[in-house]
Amino acid sequence: MTTSRCYVALVHYPVKSKDGQVITTSITNLDVHDIARSARSFNLARYYLVSPVEAQRALVDHITGYWRDGEGAERVPQRSEALRQVEAVASLEDAIADITKREQKSPLLVTTAARSSRAVSSFADGKRQIDAHDGPALIVFGTGYGLTDAMLERANVHLAPIRPGVYNHLSVRAAAAIVFDRLFGDAGATG
Repeated sequence: MTTSRCYVALVHYPVKSKDGQVITTSITNLDVHDIARSARSFNLARYYLVSPVEAQRALVDHITGYWRDGEGAERVPQRSEALRQVEAVASLEDAIADITKREQKSPLLVTTAARSSRAVSSFADGKRQIDAHDGPALIVFGTGYGLTDAMLERANVHLAPIRPGVYNHLSVRAAAAIVFDRLFGDAGATG
């Protein structure tokens, strides 16, 4: 599969709090910019920010509008290119529906977690499963203390933690870049 059929979603609800409660987290400017730039660097098709809070989605539209159409588009065209792929949606189901409409197939759901008590796929196995899938793939990251168990159970592929068994508290921006590199880093590389 080409990376142009892979999508990414950063979920702000439903995610877990430190004590395991289901919460909604806030969208940050850094997550909008940095994951968009990483997704564009690896030629992913689209980046969805998932929040049921209308004001948070409006914030994403405001940030991306400046870089897509405003003064930022003229100042830093590369950032404008990356932020054109960003879309704020109310739910993961909305992202899945958009991908299904674009691709005419439902995406393979690929989840990640810093800690995992469930069966996981190595990055090599995850890449093989993505490549073998005859449709698009959606890589899902969670904010806060991670995706809820219900979200993880929906996954077709659950990737192993980046650093299992050791200190593992990377920012989601750093984790996304590492995951993209492990899954797609050699795609198109020249000798």
